[in-house]
Amino acid sequence: MGHHQLDALDRKILRMIAEDARIPFLEVARACNVSGAAIHQRIQKLTNIGVLKGSRFIIDPESIGYDTCAYVGINLKNPEKFDVAVEALKEIPEVVECHYTTGDYDLFIKIFAINNHHLLDIIHEKLQPLGLSRSETIISFGSAFTRQLPMSDKG
Repeated sequence: MGHHQLDALDRKILRMIAEDARIPFLEVARACNVSGAAIHQRIQKLTNIGVLKGSRFIIDPESIGYDTCAYVGINLKNPEKFDVAVEALKEIPEVVECHYTTGDYDLFIKIFAINNHHLLDIIHEKLQPLGLSRSETIISFGSAFTRQLPMSDKG
């Protein structure tokens, strides 16, 4: 994936919408001293080149009954079957992230479960059939913070 040259206006727009994705484009335009149409064009450009990956509402898992968050390091019996395993993981709704990694694991995933019993069911009934040679589960007690990358003035 290539790096993109962003000018000062792009960076200012990105800072503002990263802070509040629902900010009206006209408010961004006023803050940037440009027209609303210019902001729309910049947002479209940033989306088209892959700098922006869309916008979405974030559901708090605990508020809908998913009290257990776990990270699972996975080793596959046949690592050459990464793609098959990843496609199968996409079909497990509780798996919300999947990463190819270096180090001890072939894949590293993030799971939300209703409770520890549900997590155990996911591991035994949904993950083990994917051809795991072994896995290691780390339960999260809670997130200290999550954030966007900061948008510097330079770049």
